[in-house]
Amino acid sequence: MPEVSNVAKVVTGTSQKSQQAAYQQVVKKAEPQPPKLRNAISAFFVGGLVCVIGEGLTDFWEWAMGISHKKAADPTVATLIFASALLTGLGVYDKLARFAGAGLSVPVTGFANAMTAAALEFKREGLVFGIGGRMFQLAGAVIVFGVVTAFFVGIIASLAQMIQ
Repeated sequence: MPEVSNVAKVVTGTSQKSQQAAYQQVVKKAEPQPPKLRNAISAFFVGGLVCVIGEGLTDFWEWAMGISHKKAADPTVATLIFASALLTGLGVYDKLARFAGAGLSVPVTGFANAMTAAALEFKREGLVFGIGGRMFQLAGAVIVFGVVTAFFVGIIASLAQMIQ
């Protein structure tokens, strides 16, 4: 490997920063480039497939429960979250996500996977400090962002009604 010999040529009198910079250049050259086009195409189609499954579930819940299409969205999201958590627990979700990339990670299924994986990883530490603490360490930022966003949207909606 000629790249490794370049790192070995760094003189001991050079600074640590320059040694790190030389090493980073060698690593960058040796690192394989991801197949960006294939990743984008697979994310597009798998993300679309998740949406099609979601629409099918919405139609199913609308038919099974006799509710409106809008109200059927709630059990649809719950079903997708449950399926994602189940697939994570069975070890299948990660294999699918390696192929699908952002197509499986961006929807609510990705958030459910992250929560379940955190809970499974720290289950040995107990229910409160392990599962609860680690699971909500991840969810905390998402919950705070959601609450703050809802607050500001509520203020804007209230002001819009007052103006009319």
